[in-house]
Amino acid sequence: MGESSLGAATTVVTVVHGRHEHLSEQRRVLGAVSPLTPHVVVAIEDAGIDEVVERSGGRGVSVVHVDSDPRGLPLARARNIGVEVALAGGAELVVLLDVDCVPGPQLVTAYERAASWAPGALLAGPVTYLAEETAVPADPSRLDRLTHPHVGRPAPSDGEIERGGDHRLFWSLSAAMSAATWRLLGGFDETYVGYGGEDTDFGRIAQALGVDLVWVGGAHAYHQFHPVSRPPVEHLADIVRNAEIFRRRWHEWPMEGWLEEFESRDLIVRRGDQIELVPKAESGPHERREVPLGRRVGWGS
Repeated sequence: MGESSLGAATTVVTVVHGRHEHLSEQRRVLGAVSPLTPHVVVAIEDAGIDEVVERSGGRGVSVVHVDSDPRGLPLARARNIGVEVALAGGAELVVLLDVDCVPGPQLVTAYERAASWAPGALLAGPVTYLAEETAVPADPSRLDRLTHPHVGRPAPSDGEIERGGDHRLFWSLSAAMSAATWRLLGGFDETYVGYGGEDTDFGRIAQALGVDLVWVGGAHAYHQFHPVSRPPVEHLADIVRNAEIFRRRWHEWPMEGWLEEFESRDLIVRRGDQIELVPKAESGPHERREVPLGRRVGWGS
């Protein structure tokens, strides 16, 4: 295990399904900025990941294969499996990093420092969304020049932390927690399958248990470009199913912006705690571009 200057063994966990080029870049950059940090890669029904990891330099990497689910990608389950593998390997601090993200030069060390300042907290770092024409630089030290954090979430100055974060803003795109905090929270709820909901639920569990959400300056991640739909109509069934689960548990709707857009297109009707899909509804045209709004799930959607 790689030891930091603080003595905390840290492991990065990434869930992937497809996105081979993005994983290769993540592996390249992580190897450059934090070469001693172990990496657990959880492949959801993707046998090609072994070759991707081997080509990118497989030292310090554990690849775990997970079957898919007929209802959709089991993101919560895959993430739980990855973290448990990391903890079994001796990790004291686990960093969740989306496959679309490459770590900034100080991401690992900033999380380790924050974990010592705010023990027991749920840690989250700023994420910069790279434009379509912006490639990850060959020299990762130049990533700092691209820093432009998502405006919807706090971005403390480097070397600082911001306590008392809004738990509704938690995302697994880039996050970290100690082994003890992970076990207290109990992992992601595997009832959620497919796109959406599990991150918001995880944040609410942390809030209910009194676990502070702390934003970590300097723990920058950089999200590689890929086109997305706005709203994500191709994930309509997943979002509806997971939103109903969240509503029954927490008595409010998650992903409110998406649900409102679906309603405006006459794709759904909300009745109490249930959502009805409108039969044979036409989705109409929708944008296909990078939209840095809201949360992104671990497989890079």
